[in-house]
Amino acid sequence: MSTTYARRTKPHLTGLAVTALGVAVAYLLSTAVPVLSALTLAVVLGVLAGSLPVLSDGTRQAIAKVTKKLMRAGVVLLGLQLALPSVLSLGPGTLLAVVLTVGLTFLGTLGLGRLIGVPRGLAMLVATGFSICGASAIAAMEGVVEREDSDVATAVALVTFYGGLAIAAVPLLGGRLGMDALRIGGWAGLSVHEVAQVVAAATPAGTAAVAVAVVVKLSRVVLLAPMVAAVSVHERRRRPSTGGKRAPLVPLFVLGFLAMVVVRSTGILPGVALDAAKVVCTLLLAGALFGLGCAVRIGTLVRTGGRALLLGLLSTLLVGTIAYVTLALLG
Repeated sequence: MSTTYARRTKPHLTGLAVTALGVAVAYLLSTAVPVLSALTLAVVLGVLAGSLPVLSDGTRQAIAKVTKKLMRAGVVLLGLQLALPSVLSLGPGTLLAVVLTVGLTFLGTLGLGRLIGVPRGLAMLVATGFSICGASAIAAMEGVVEREDSDVATAVALVTFYGGLAIAAVPLLGGRLGMDALRIGGWAGLSVHEVAQVVAAATPAGTAAVAVAVVVKLSRVVLLAPMVAAVSVHERRRRPSTGGKRAPLVPLFVLGFLAMVVVRSTGILPGVALDAAKVVCTLLLAGALFGLGCAVRIGTLVRTGGRALLLGLLSTLLVGTIAYVTLALLG
């Protein structure tokens, strides 16, 4: 009895240990190099770990099981980073610019994906990551769409690559276009993918630009919940029930995300609790993306490389252009 139990438990413990090690390494590296997010590093480390022959099938299955739980918990805690009063302080013009930029970038990227023949699941993840908040948005969306595990790794890689280019492009082009510091900050917040990348892109314009950029960026994150919910409803209608258990219309983790936004907006939580929640959120999402990376096969990732790179480039140009135009007209 005890031997059987130990045999069944060992892969789960090994899977947890491997995931914890991957998250720890990713987090420490991101601390040393803040421009590289822990989420990006986690998925890269997961791909590398998954390519090693030392992981047994049982360990891989255990990592896959824990991945979904970590992702959902991480997305719920992500809501504690959003305070509605801060978002509303941007004013109706900027908020409308945010909604238009996110919506048009998302739909436009899906259209571009179909045009150049990118798989639907990958196009959906790229559209979500580029329009909202990078790897965090990809982690939230991957649970409600049909996709390959390699699509997740590819989408995160594209967010990292093109977000890195935007760090240099936004302040350079902003200066050439005659934008002042606050306008550059707003443009960075509207068009750059990861929060760390937004901060890096706005920093050359000064602390005021960074403050504006972060608030604008977080206002994009508010749209994560309704977007995931809308896609979930669409996917449910697109794939009729075959008699098995169907997913809820709105995933429970999305409702949890919204609940945490409400809690943060009340102001009842002290700063130390919010800081701790932010770290835990990062660790949970990093664990989820590490697990997804472990399931990736390098050959599949390479085969989609060219078209995926083109989609990332076109989506980056799209979000940058839409953000610039909407800010000029409405911000």
